[in-house]
Amino acid sequence: MAALFFALMLLAGHPFEEKPAEDESSGKLAKVHRIYVDILTGGDSALQIRDLLMTSLQRSKIFVITEDEDKADATLKGSGSDEIFTDSFQSSEGINAHSQLSGGTSGSTRNVSSSASSRSGSLSIGENESRHTLERKHEAMATVRLVGKDGDVIWSATAESLGGKFLGASADVADKIAKRLTIDYTAAKKETPKP
Repeated sequence: MAALFFALMLLAGHPFEEKPAEDESSGKLAKVHRIYVDILTGGDSALQIRDLLMTSLQRSKIFVITEDEDKADATLKGSGSDEIFTDSFQSSEGINAHSQLSGGTSGSTRNVSSSASSRSGSLSIGENESRHTLERKHEAMATVRLVGKDGDVIWSATAESLGGKFLGASADVADKIAKRLTIDYTAAKKETPKP
């Protein structure tokens, strides 16, 4: 009897098998509607990125952004930075040529007049060009994860930017993360069967 039960379990698949982690995360992501954006680590610039993330997620019109963590289905946590720095470029080019030619003859004897001959020549060409350029750059980066009420990480992403055509670096990072979450959420909704 036990052998028959075991054979049936093998044929039917074990009913207690866990879903693959990716399917489980996708299912949890599909159920997220209300998000709390936690304070990001990374100083003052991270606070600005947090505000921009909240705006970008709210603008997607898919999620409700809440200031009350207890009401949220999931919490967005992570870190962010926004730095301004100067790149320095230095280059130098040059062409130089030098040439010198000289020669001479000299002679003297006692009762004879002395004679001397000398030749000399010189050529010098040179051109040098040196450039020093300073370029001010702005770079932002954020790494975030969406954490469910049970403490499991449902979704994560990293975005970097030197600034977009119409957005600053921080706003571009926030926009990239919001778009990625929206795309992944929409895909998870399509994959999740409706009850």
